[in-house]
This record gives sequence, C-alpha cells and structure tokens, in this order.
Amino acid sequence: MSVAAPDVDRVLTLADGWLQPLTDLLAGFSIELRSVADTAPIPCSYWGAPEAGLEGMTVWVRYDTPVHSVLHEASHVMCMPAERRLMLQSDAAGDFDEENAVCYLQITLADQIPALGAERIMLDMDRWGYTFRLGSTHAWFREESADAGAWLNRNGLLDDAGRLTGRVRA
Repeated sequence: MSVAAPDVDRVLTLADGWLQPLTDLLAGFSIELRSVADTAPIPCSYWGAPEAGLEGMTVWVRYDTPVHSVLHEASHVMCMPAERRLMLQSDAAGDFDEENAVCYLQITLADQIPALGAERIMLDMDRWGYTFRLGSTHAWFREESADAGAWLNRNGLLDDAGRLTGRVRA
C-alpha cells in the first residue's frame, strides 16, 4: 500500500494576500509576524522553509509560508506557558494535549478572518498532511476535539461559549 503525497501545491500561502490579515489578527494577541526576503532562510523554523519559525512572541515567515503554518505556530505561542515562551526558539515543545489544543486554536483563529474560515484551513491542513485518527481534520474537529476546546477554556484562551478571549496562556 502506498501513501499519496500531500497536495501541498494547493494550500494557501502568504503570497496569496494573507500577510496583512494575519498580521492584524496576531497583533491582537501581541504576536509579531515578521517576514524575510523570498529566498532567505526562515529564522527559527523547526521544520525548515517554507514552515513558519518561532522566537518568543515573533512568528517568522516568507512569501511561500503556508497560512496554516502561520496559524499553527502562532497557536503554539499562545498555548505555551509564559516561562517557556520567554525562551522559545524554534521548538515549541509541549505535550499531546497542548498539541491538540494548538490544532483546535489554529482552526478557531482561521474563522476570525472571514475570507479564510475554518473550513478552508482544515482543507489545507489535510492537503499538507496533518493526520488525525478519524481520517481528516474536519472529522477530528467536529467529532473528537471537545477535550482540546476544554483545554483552551481551562487555560484562558476560550471562554465558556468557545469564543476567543484575546489572551495567551499565562
């Protein structure tokens, strides 16, 4: 049995006009989005270009960085404890529950940009190769992510109605 390669050519990137909407969204959480030249390495990228990089409260990107990567890495910044955030450089670390919360949060953040939305970001997550036990990001989010939403609530990122609080984890 062979596994199909991810459909990465069809994911949204910053080159598709998403730099400013993402910059505006993340600024509301005191996260700075910083871009580098088109051919430059992306500082502090754990996986390497075109994946976004992490350094403290900064997410590093370039024109070919996928939108889902920006939201995922920004969600790591938001979900980690303040003491880990202070020393953050490339590796977000975290445990299984935090990683699930990060995936949930990136979908929730995408819904804050009307032209983007949760459905499109979940499609791009699947195209990039995210794997969930139920076979798709959409199935996981709709059927198995309640614990991730509860984690975000307990840590002050979502309110009791599941809305963003505008805060990062203390």
